[in-house]
Amino acid sequence: MKRTAWAERQERSNAGLLRAMTWISLRFGRQRARIVLHLIATYFVLFSPVACAASRDYLRRVLGRPARWRDVYRHVFTFAATIHDRIYLMNGRFDLFDIRLHGETLVDDALAGGRGAFLMGAHLGSFEVVRAIGRTHPDLRVVVTMYENNARKINATLAAVNPAATPEVIPLGQVDSMLKVRERLDANCMIGMLADRTLRDDAAASLRRLPLLGTPAAFPLGPLYMAAMLRRPVIFMTGLYRDGNRYDVHFETLADFSDVRRDARAAAVDAALVRYVALLDKYCRAAPYNWFNYFDFWQVGDAAAARRAAARAAADLPATRDSDA
Repeated sequence: MKRTAWAERQERSNAGLLRAMTWISLRFGRQRARIVLHLIATYFVLFSPVACAASRDYLRRVLGRPARWRDVYRHVFTFAATIHDRIYLMNGRFDLFDIRLHGETLVDDALAGGRGAFLMGAHLGSFEVVRAIGRTHPDLRVVVTMYENNARKINATLAAVNPAATPEVIPLGQVDSMLKVRERLDANCMIGMLADRTLRDDAAASLRRLPLLGTPAAFPLGPLYMAAMLRRPVIFMTGLYRDGNRYDVHFETLADFSDVRRDARAAAVDAALVRYVALLDKYCRAAPYNWFNYFDFWQVGDAAAARRAAARAAADLPATRDSDA
């Protein structure tokens, strides 16, 4: 089994810089610390050509026009801002933010069923703000699935900020991963998963190419097959950063595999993936600077080229995998 380049690559994030940023943020407050974010964003716009090229390509697609320098800068700064805000969210400083929930009754309904559900998102917006909602609702427990080595440095740094807020993680790609997921679902937990990337450079059977922003891109079927095999509902979620201190957290019904027969599973998964990509398209257009895949997401049919492109982007922009789940 080959691993895709984004899963193989080493992070370029600087643990010392992250610790310094954490200290500045907690010592001087969010507004003053964001001055440093502008310096960081400017640095990477100037010295990360591959990641910025990917940004320009994405922005051209979503904005419907050539991306300008300030568009790329805003894109990078939005990513930096969501990472920075994790420091405050993990310390329970919800008072600093205007968090608006949309469709949260879907989560309440899933919890009322007593069998848990999947919260399926993408590298679109902040997943930390969604987990923060779980910490303010005693009955909502969010367990994260992710590739364990992803963003090791930044997660370790944030754990030092507030160890009590470090999320429970189920590593993917291990023999007992699905068993652990089932156990948490049976305990009525929500299983958070980002489903726009795949760990494996698979055969075409495990991927499906669907149009996103007008051009086909490859999406993994594995996350939805896991939900179908475990016969659970799936809720699409995204926490969109809206500038300033505002986040809009959206929940939408994606699929309910509770009563899907085995012989109908493939068709149900296929339909769910179509809806998933349609929702990605919808929210990319609604909040275009919240897309945090800084590599050529639309490369089709050339796995080796895709691996090389993602590896180059990884060398350019640090911590682009901070929330790979």
